[in-house]
Amino acid sequence: MLLSAREERARRFKLALRAGIPILLLVFLLFFTTFSKGGFTAWTVENAFLMSGLVFITVYFIYFLLELDVKETLLDRTTEGFNYEAFLTKLQKHKPKTVAILLVNNLSTINENYGTAATNMLLHTMVSRLNGCIRNHEIKESWIGRHFGAEFLIAIDLDSESVQKILERFTEENRTIDTIEIDYRFAVINSGEVDPKKSIALLKDELSSQENNPHPTPIEVKDANDLSKLEKETVAAVEKGAIRLYYRPLYNIKKGEIDSYEIAAKLKTEEGKELLPRDYLPIVNRLGLGRTYDLALFRHVVETALLTDEHISFSFNLSPFSLRDRDFLEKIFSITEDKGVAANRLIIELYERKTHHNLGNYLKTLGKIRSRGFQVCIDNFGASNASMEYIKHFQFDRVQFDRDFVPKLDDPNTLLILKSLIDISKGLHITTVAKWVDKEEQKQKLIELGVDYLQGFGIGKYLTEDQLIQNYNR
Repeated sequence: MLLSAREERARRFKLALRAGIPILLLVFLLFFTTFSKGGFTAWTVENAFLMSGLVFITVYFIYFLLELDVKETLLDRTTEGFNYEAFLTKLQKHKPKTVAILLVNNLSTINENYGTAATNMLLHTMVSRLNGCIRNHEIKESWIGRHFGAEFLIAIDLDSESVQKILERFTEENRTIDTIEIDYRFAVINSGEVDPKKSIALLKDELSSQENNPHPTPIEVKDANDLSKLEKETVAAVEKGAIRLYYRPLYNIKKGEIDSYEIAAKLKTEEGKELLPRDYLPIVNRLGLGRTYDLALFRHVVETALLTDEHISFSFNLSPFSLRDRDFLEKIFSITEDKGVAANRLIIELYERKTHHNLGNYLKTLGKIRSRGFQVCIDNFGASNASMEYIKHFQFDRVQFDRDFVPKLDDPNTLLILKSLIDISKGLHITTVAKWVDKEEQKQKLIELGVDYLQGFGIGKYLTEDQLIQNYNR
């Protein structure tokens, strides 16, 4: 048993003993006043045994009730909302129309700068205001619970569109609480007949989808039954390796030709429907299928490379978590060698918002990948602090600038920042790629800035796999 568990048990026992003293005094008084005349209270072995048993039973049952109370408590101590288990019970019992999740995205930052006490007070105030906001809409049945530190669960017997408007209003009106700025994210789904735990898992997928998309789109209310079906389709497609690839051309300015393609992947269902990465990747990650998916993607890219001219290279994204797995690395090395594909034709894209905590070991892994001939590229360069941290310590082959730069080339600040990033890359002998180039004036300005590759509808439309092979089959 853990020391903490032993100490907690001892604490409860002492509390039970202290709570039992008044009861014991009352019992002794009862015995004295009622039975003393008959000599019953004389100190004998029988009476001593009776009193000892009475003390033990009293303390034991008080301790039992205290422990039962702790286990069956409904409240989260910090916020006074429901705890996770109690919230699930409410979902199972009442089956509300809508379930939502509200995330305090910057809770760790708040805790670091304001301390635990202020953070707990903030969360308590936030939940109180959220409850008031819901009550203002004259909603009779609603439940607010807390899962982890920053995750709050909301169940309301109301249509999802109305709940979304309530949360939009709440997050807008409560950006600041007690002078502390709060960064919210939320997701809303129609709960349907889906199991409560599954509904919460689907909500987390929606939140993850927002986080992984560096350029978020407006929040869309989804149905839990549809999301559950999406999960089944995703699992089936990943297990079968049913991946469909599309190829976005990259124009080499120096050569004046297209010699590289960036790959966009989609999953293909049995019905022939295509699933977008923003929809299926959160499910893949939650279910631990990331390595299976990445390996299937890698195999598909290699097979395509075998059917195309050797001067064509392919750029594609692999999860950093897969790359940190030794077995996964050995498998992609083995596939490349067995198929006889030149590794320098394969460009592995990385995108991370936060720097990996064990940066030294991770950079060694990336070095091992480069030593096998693969090229390594930072995607969405300039969109996060992590990209700058990595480029300070590792010799990357390519950087692909964040898509926000190109549409804002007329903005002097944006132009100056992009020029600085290009100059830094050139100084480090790193090939630069600008994406989402749709207009001729954008193309000319980027050429003047010294970018090496351009990609976008102004360069060329994406190709299907059949079109690519037809154009470059050797």
